[in-house]
Amino acid sequence: MLNNQHIEVVKSTIPLLEGAGPALTQHFYQRMFSHNPELKDIFNMTHQKTGRQSVALFEAIAAYAKNIENLEALASAVERIAHKHTSFNIQAEHYQIVGHHLIETLRELAPEAFTKQVEEAWTAAYLFLAKIFIDREGELYLQRKHAIGGWENSRQFVVREKRRESELVMSFVLAPVDGGIVLDYIPGQYVGVEVKPSSGEHNEIRQYSLSQKPNGRDYRISVKREFGEHKGLVSNFLHDEVSEGDTLHLYAPAGDFYYQEKQAPVVLISAGVGATPMQSMLQMLAESGKQDVAYLYACNGPHQHTFKQETEHLTSQNGWSQFTWYLNDKADFTGQMDLSHVEDSLAFGQADFYLCGPVPFMEALVKQLEGFGVGRDRIHYEVFGPHAYL
Repeated sequence: MLNNQHIEVVKSTIPLLEGAGPALTQHFYQRMFSHNPELKDIFNMTHQKTGRQSVALFEAIAAYAKNIENLEALASAVERIAHKHTSFNIQAEHYQIVGHHLIETLRELAPEAFTKQVEEAWTAAYLFLAKIFIDREGELYLQRKHAIGGWENSRQFVVREKRRESELVMSFVLAPVDGGIVLDYIPGQYVGVEVKPSSGEHNEIRQYSLSQKPNGRDYRISVKREFGEHKGLVSNFLHDEVSEGDTLHLYAPAGDFYYQEKQAPVVLISAGVGATPMQSMLQMLAESGKQDVAYLYACNGPHQHTFKQETEHLTSQNGWSQFTWYLNDKADFTGQMDLSHVEDSLAFGQADFYLCGPVPFMEALVKQLEGFGVGRDRIHYEVFGPHAYL
């Protein structure tokens, strides 16, 4: 049971955590995977190599310690992480493993400071937080299991169609092998996809935004081919080796980034493959007859313009505003996205803004929006991969 003494002790260790930095979580992951290698089939091992996951976990631990007396401040982060965990099929027993290795990491990295009192406090704090996640994730699992078209654990889907959307992005239309209906979702959400790449050592789970509005029959995901030393294991496998007729394992739709029905105008802003959740939103907004919609998109050039024909059809058919930036070619605008170019066309004082794209792109857009007086309560964003705070 977490008590006031535990809270004070945890707060007193904040300088210790900040001094250790992401090295703490790097040690934690190395320890956990050494003792429990089966978890390599759940965790994204690419993010382990790049260090993104270690940084994200460190930021989460530090935020928890700093806000342990005011967990309401972490409510949105808890919801986001809980949704992500369900797309990995994280279960209660996994929290026991993580907790054990977290405590042992603290003991090993700071043996002098890690007294019995500190161990007791951090154990209580971890168990308290773990219960919050276990309970919330349990609710999400039950909701999806009992909903129309829902399921628990993974479900087999067949690739009914594979279609190129741009130079780097390929769409996959996925229908359930059992022939049943599929669970509805809110435009903006994603599914977890589990595969075993021919060039990989482990099963791999990735999250891909659903790029069409719900229809009860099938899902569409749109995957960007990634390049680089520590990138692209799954995306290249999907692009090069998965064909129509092949099967994939999917976890039920999840995600806390989604369109929120309001009377206010809507502005969708994306870059590159960040167009995928926006496509689902655009289709849904068209179906609803929404009038005050603007779509802003940026990419390197016309060869990487994902869903170009689809979005042009939707925007022209519904009379919406659309503006495009190409970094290296001529479009409506050339270069980085600059909202001052379209200042007169956007309702900065009333609209809700939805952002998706590379983190630096979204950071720049958030600064611009705040410069136009847009409050954080009207800015919604999705980060692909480990969460990052904008």
